[in-house]
Amino acid sequence: MDWSSWWATYSTLVLSIGVYGLMALSISLTLSCGLLSLANAAFMGIGAYVSAVSTLQYGLSFPSALLLGTLAPSSVALVIGVPVLRLSGVYLAMATLGFGEVVRVVALNLDITGGPLGLNGIPLFTEWWHVLLSVVAVLLLLQALRHSRIGRAFEAIREDETAARLMGIATHRIKLLAFVLGAAIAGLAGGLNAHYTFTLSPGNFGFENAVDILTMAILGGIQGLLGPLLGGAIITLLPELLRSLQEFRMAANGVILIAVVLFLPHGIWAPRRLARWLKKRSKHADA
Repeated sequence: MDWSSWWATYSTLVLSIGVYGLMALSISLTLSCGLLSLANAAFMGIGAYVSAVSTLQYGLSFPSALLLGTLAPSSVALVIGVPVLRLSGVYLAMATLGFGEVVRVVALNLDITGGPLGLNGIPLFTEWWHVLLSVVAVLLLLQALRHSRIGRAFEAIREDETAARLMGIATHRIKLLAFVLGAAIAGLAGGLNAHYTFTLSPGNFGFENAVDILTMAILGGIQGLLGPLLGGAIITLLPELLRSLQEFRMAANGVILIAVVLFLPHGIWAPRRLARWLKKRSKHADA
């Protein structure tokens, strides 16, 4: 199989790995601040619909559509984040899950989104380098954020929000920042996704997708930025790798995920665990 044939066959899969890597990074950002939010799939849907409508019905350029697809969910996150982020834990998860259902029902009932039939004939503008550039830019942004005062505030809030507040950290504003940035990354991923899948449906951004995105981050691990990318790649590839199992494919997928959670509770990519293992190896070697 030559390169052109291989790319024609697997291009959608390769682009999906990059896009869902972005989604895993978006939710790892909120998790790094101690926020269990399930709204990222809905933010992805908002970004996808806004960017698709912008090019399909209003004839905007692809960069402009991507920009709108990034700004729209981050603006929505700013509005809903003010009241919602006063919740925590399972209550926050339930509230954001409810928000996701609201977005899905609205998309089902609006003419501009195509209703239950969704949107078809979306221009295929997304190229591999668009996805690669987006992933690299987001990685650089999150890496810089982790080593800044804001990144240290994220960690402090995750470890103990009350103690962080007593130390003078504006916890609500910091959490809102993480929520809005996560929504912006999810919206960017949605805009890229819309312009290589050709079609959009409200069902693409529901509860199942929200859980998959959370699983990507947890599976890969949130101690480092490579973890979410690895988790996104694995969850995207598993259905293809297990295709030969046919109807048992989803069961095998679940068994693999359970095994990883049980035996690698911090995810596959855990730099601290790797450092401890290397330290043990060096001690044994010296002995």
